[in-house]
Amino acid sequence: MKKQWWHDKTAYQIYPKSFLDTNGDGIGDLPGIISRLDYLKDLGVDIIWLSPIYVSPLADQGYDIADYYGIDPRFGTMEDMDRLLKEARQRNMYIVMDLVVNHCSDEHFWFKEACRDPEGKYGKYFYIETVRDGKLPCNWRSYFGGPVWEKLPGHEDKYYLHVFHKKQPDLNWENPALREEIYKMINWWLDKGLAGFRIDAIINIKKALPFRDYPADRDDGLSDIYNMLRDAEGVGEFLGEMRDRTFLPHRAFTVGEVFNEKEEELPDFIGENGYFSTMFDFSEAVFGRGMGGWHDDAGITPDDYRNCVFKAQKRVEDIGFLSNIIENHDEPRGVSRYIPEGEASVTSKKMLATVYFLLRGLPWIYQGQELGMENVPLHSIEEVDDISSLDNYQVAIRAGVSPEKALRAVEKFGRDNARTPFQWTGGENAGFTTGTPWLRVNPNYKEINLEAQAADPDSVYQYYKKLTSLRRDPLYKETLVWGELIPCLQDLHHVMAYFRKSEGQTILVIANYQKEGRDLPLPGTPGRLLLTNGPQPPIQEGRIYLAGYQAAVLLMEES
Repeated sequence: MKKQWWHDKTAYQIYPKSFLDTNGDGIGDLPGIISRLDYLKDLGVDIIWLSPIYVSPLADQGYDIADYYGIDPRFGTMEDMDRLLKEARQRNMYIVMDLVVNHCSDEHFWFKEACRDPEGKYGKYFYIETVRDGKLPCNWRSYFGGPVWEKLPGHEDKYYLHVFHKKQPDLNWENPALREEIYKMINWWLDKGLAGFRIDAIINIKKALPFRDYPADRDDGLSDIYNMLRDAEGVGEFLGEMRDRTFLPHRAFTVGEVFNEKEEELPDFIGENGYFSTMFDFSEAVFGRGMGGWHDDAGITPDDYRNCVFKAQKRVEDIGFLSNIIENHDEPRGVSRYIPEGEASVTSKKMLATVYFLLRGLPWIYQGQELGMENVPLHSIEEVDDISSLDNYQVAIRAGVSPEKALRAVEKFGRDNARTPFQWTGGENAGFTTGTPWLRVNPNYKEINLEAQAADPDSVYQYYKKLTSLRRDPLYKETLVWGELIPCLQDLHHVMAYFRKSEGQTILVIANYQKEGRDLPLPGTPGRLLLTNGPQPPIQEGRIYLAGYQAAVLLMEES
């Protein structure tokens, strides 16, 4: 595999609405991001992905775009965006934006024109069908619940397709004219100085046509959208064309949000000439999810987490680089999902950080993850903002689940968990805003905040700085970035261990994934201890003692 400029970098996701507010309106903004670039640089961040800041009615928090060429005034101006790009370049940092092109907003000019004239040019930018006798073209269920079809405003017999929210009409990628508009927009941003894109929900751009029903899987008579996606063929034709027309000429960095790719297509996605530079590994995030909704989730154990990670690493070992995460804006906080309930602590948070960050691939940090931010407690569904959480709550209630249990499922998996404001200080509103935050601050901000952790050498934040520093250390970079990943001790319960191996160097990452301390066999002869989240672990006669949730990174002696 050819070495790429982004392989040895650390990436960071910012959710702008919740990062830092500088004008007191309760919403984070671009000036707030600019003011914290030095903080991110000091943390060890190189690539910054901004969740959507385009003009939007925010039906789905900016993933419903009304103008691809405009910055929403809530976040600032295009001048602010230009200044962010300039300030980032001066620090050798790279800015990546969200590319949301499966759908736009129903307030976009294209859709307004489609409503005015469904048979005209812009009507063909969408999937608009004539419905007779009340029979919808198909029974697919949208990601946010309900049918994927909604009546076209101003037309009694015409419906448009939306696989997400009804304010997010799907764009018709089968139309070459629509694709040209998208490529023009992508190149406009790349010409402006953007380093690349995180590509949103991209597998959905190819539908299984013609529209048809699938067997219903709930009592609503609808079928999960994934049933259709399994039958959809030919998405690669669109993705390859987009790559060749936009990303390749600019040497852009791209990371795909890809679910349900077919196994044989993996090299096409992230191989030598892949559609994208890399793609996120979601295998741990989706593990345990039931067809019934969040209340039907089986959960994930430490052994499940380990097995998911190693299986994903095995899939791509000779193909390309994964992007490794424990959380993002669509997921609960990683420390609340992957650490058993009641056992989240400074030590266990550092352990989880160690085992995911040093995997082969590009490590991503989601804002607040470096502080060990946790899920937010809920007392009422009225406290919830996220449309997906509200839908899952209703799905649970309709399934006969008690309101208390339904609320607990939202508390555990809801997207608001990751969207609460960044906890900068222990002061009012966690230092996020002088106004009223758009979403309530997690009440634990007085205990978990950057101000306190920056002054504490043993904090989660300081440990993340050690991880970013270790991965880019010239003595170990060849191994920790490009080295082979070899799992070990897989037969041991609640142990996660693996080698990172390059020519002439082997590093062992080993973690005791439980609260009880234990004596573990060492698969090899240890040399120098490079990093640990606890006391110096005793090593004797080929064994190592690790305290509860202790991880160790060891340079091994070569035989």
